[in-house]
Amino acid sequence: MPLVTTGELVTRAAEARSAVAAFNIITLEHIEAVVAGAESADSPVVLQVSENAVKFRNGRLLPLARAAVAAAERAAVPVALHLDHVQSDDLLRQAPGAGFSSVMYDAARLPYAENLTATRAAADWAHAQGLWIEAELGEVGGKNGEPPLAPHAPGARTEPDRARAFVADSGVDALAVAIGSSHAMTTRTATLDHDLLKRLTATLDVPLVLHGSSGVPDDELTAAVAGGIAKVNVGTALNLAMTGAIRAHLAAHPEAVDSRTYLSAAREAMADAVARIVALLDGRRPATA
Repeated sequence: MPLVTTGELVTRAAEARSAVAAFNIITLEHIEAVVAGAESADSPVVLQVSENAVKFRNGRLLPLARAAVAAAERAAVPVALHLDHVQSDDLLRQAPGAGFSSVMYDAARLPYAENLTATRAAADWAHAQGLWIEAELGEVGGKNGEPPLAPHAPGARTEPDRARAFVADSGVDALAVAIGSSHAMTTRTATLDHDLLKRLTATLDVPLVLHGSSGVPDDELTAAVAGGIAKVNVGTALNLAMTGAIRAHLAAHPEAVDSRTYLSAAREAMADAVARIVALLDGRRPATA
């Protein structure tokens, strides 16, 4: 079916008090697995390409983006394409021509005033191009190999009143909030600050986004969705599934040299992970171990 917009999926999820899953893709196998898993669960999904993934692909956005668009157009469920954690203005400006309906502009590393100025400029440009834009306030740690922030470190949590001013002054359409998750976690041990989420939901009139969701246990995720999270970003969980399947296949078949054999196992494992996560988030079926 035709590409849908991220804004449409997130708005619909927010109204239904559910959440849409957004999966970070790196390879063609990631793309195929996300679409297959979403189809298995009969749920819409967002395919995300991060600036780090573009760097991995030798700085070229179009090859991966065009593969994602082609897969989305042949999917049996609604699929949107989102450009994630963009810091480069040059990359931001490539989004519309590459099939993206939305971007996450990441200036959260900057002091508040600089974050606001940069995000306002990005939002003005994005809206002029018809793009839906997400930003981040508070720092969800763990990116680029950095350790997670301590719970009480400056910027480790999103302060509701500052978030309200930031959203109003920047003009963004959604806000990623720091409530205790961390990027790149390989264990599901994160504990979220649900009291803070409740205050953020009551204070803000835009959908809220949770980054670093791979490290969040099922019960914490479902509570976060019930508390107002409408978009849940997942990346490391797919890489864990992919790498685990490849390791298991090569351990069982040390003679294997055809990459199709172990990449097929990896794609199937990622698709299973996707199906489980989207079923959990849309609230229609319980997650399975």
